Amino acid sequence: MAWRSNFNKWTKLDSINGSSLFSKNTRCNLNPQQRCGFRKAQRQSETKRSHPEEADAGGYKDGVRSQPGAPVPLMKPDQLFRPLVFTVGFTGCSFGVAAILQYESVKSRVQMAMEEENKEQQDKLLQAHDTTYWHNWWNQLSDFQKQVILVMSGIEEWWSGLSEGQKTVTGIIAINTVVLCCWRIPSMQRTMVKYFTSNPASRTRCFPMVLSSFSHYSIIHMMANMYVLWTFSTSIVSLLGKEQFLALYLSGGVISTFASYVFKTSTGLMGPSLGASGAIMTILAAVCTKIPEAKLGIILLPVVSFSAGNALKAVVAMDTAGLLLGWRFFDHAAHLGGALFGVWYILYGNEMIWRKREPLVKFWHALRNRSPGKAPPGGGGGQV
Repeated sequence: MAWRSNFNKWTKLDSINGSSLFSKNTRCNLNPQQRCGFRKAQRQSETKRSHPEEADAGGYKDGVRSQPGAPVPLMKPDQLFRPLVFTVGFTGCSFGVAAILQYESVKSRVQMAMEEENKEQQDKLLQAHDTTYWHNWWNQLSDFQKQVILVMSGIEEWWSGLSEGQKTVTGIIAINTVVLCCWRIPSMQRTMVKYFTSNPASRTRCFPMVLSSFSHYSIIHMMANMYVLWTFSTSIVSLLGKEQFLALYLSGGVISTFASYVFKTSTGLMGPSLGASGAIMTILAAVCTKIPEAKLGIILLPVVSFSAGNALKAVVAMDTAGLLLGWRFFDHAAHLGGALFGVWYILYGNEMIWRKREPLVKFWHALRNRSPGKAPPGGGGGQV
């Protein structure tokens, strides 16, 4: 899994110099350029304490605490109204867009099947000519060109061997990798903290609810999360389809972040969080709820196996204990929010949301197939 709440350690500017970013077990330290960048931010906050932005979010400015020693006051519950509206709206739009994308995907597959059938008939007539032509073309290539073609064919063969779920998750891994590289650019530190860490004490609270689910500062953190996502990708996509999976993943990231907001606001333990743990917990809980008898294992202990249902219970119990006991290494509220949403979606949400998408799909079908200048069915202009 990943750690979210522990990320607030490196935003405390008075403890950055000479200390690591996370705990000693993570072995992930800030480089000198990053330390210098955050020292500059500290000097600026000390010389401009009267700046109006510093009064926002309980001493935080763009996600960074301007006065490390000052206590963080409790936020008003009504400050969660906009994140709540954003969570509901984003979740609804995610599943709505997923329904439309599934419609377009099915339609394109039908068209491609018809085109391939016609193409196969033409290929049979030109098979003898094609064999001679490609043989002569290959002999005319240089050795470097042949090596490039062989590498590309190997990549294509690897890609075709992946499942639909693994292909879908590959795009998510690529986005997370790009964001991880952006964290290594010193000039982008403030932008990354502002938009790619979720913090209820920040002025920007809505968009980071999505972006922080693709954000990792530690390579180990990202590799652990992406490995879990890759492991469950084939099962979840085969159960839900790639469009519904993407909607569930994105919605799980936003809902888990909102759960973290609620916990931090109610307890006053403000601080930034980042990572895909909440969204991944949604996927893990959905698979374990749908297939509770599936056998899971630990990569370092192959002889140990347990059922998916028991694994989900253990994870939820650990996060509940961490929430009650005040553990700060993980964002346990986000984990629990994502897990509960995954369980709810499989038990009730799929029936309430996804299986009632037919009116939206029919509306999109009519809108897409309506030709310009043609009156819609039931419209005026004719005699009854």
